[in-house]
Amino acid sequence: MPARDLFRRVVREIRRDLAAARERDPATRGVGAVEMLATWPGIQALLAHRVAHALYETRVPLLPRAVAYAARSLTGIEIHPAAKIGEGLFIDHGSGVVIGETAEIGEDVTLYQGVTLGGTGFAIGKRHPTVENCVTIGSGAKLLGPITIGHGAKIGAGSVVVADVPANATVVGVPGHPVRVDGRQVEGPDADWIHLPDPVADAIRALSARVAELERELANATGKTLDENREAATVHPLRPVQGRNPAGG
Repeated sequence: MPARDLFRRVVREIRRDLAAARERDPATRGVGAVEMLATWPGIQALLAHRVAHALYETRVPLLPRAVAYAARSLTGIEIHPAAKIGEGLFIDHGSGVVIGETAEIGEDVTLYQGVTLGGTGFAIGKRHPTVENCVTIGSGAKLLGPITIGHGAKIGAGSVVVADVPANATVVGVPGHPVRVDGRQVEGPDADWIHLPDPVADAIRALSARVAELERELANATGKTLDENREAATVHPLRPVQGRNPAGG
């Protein structure tokens, strides 16, 4: 790609990154573009990566990694210069974010602090995740290996994902389990991390119901009478689901 076209592409990508930050970060109200470039670490890391990746594509030695290293030292965000990142990525806060060499990120993706797009071994070749468009990944989530995160998926904070995630699914837990929120797709880049389903509690609840059914069958087979007044087992969610939507809904 000619140098002029490469420069135009980098400028277009940076403008789109700034627009994405304005759309998804309420703290940008009343803040100018120059101030955002000077003080937003997520934007600074992306600016450095756009430049480093362009240099990497043109096979410039040393400089791409030097730019990436300087950006990591300044922002706490580590992005390998070879990583492919689409337009409109927003990294909120960003400290501790790691994006590996063969990672691929689509357009309009949102990452929160502490997210890792990492590998699981020492094999050469594709070994980092592919994140499709409009995905939101919560704080501290770890996506490991050459997996694919489908369009519009939501990854809950603290989840560890080691398998492909279908489009428009919500994943929580360690290891991550695909679930849905109230039986429908979550809309928009925000994710309500408080009211996510609890797949572990759901599994325990199903086991409790099965035990109750087996007790009834055993009572019928032996002629014994179950205590009808006995309360059924209560399964408590592993985290509270009360409270306001932290996404502001």
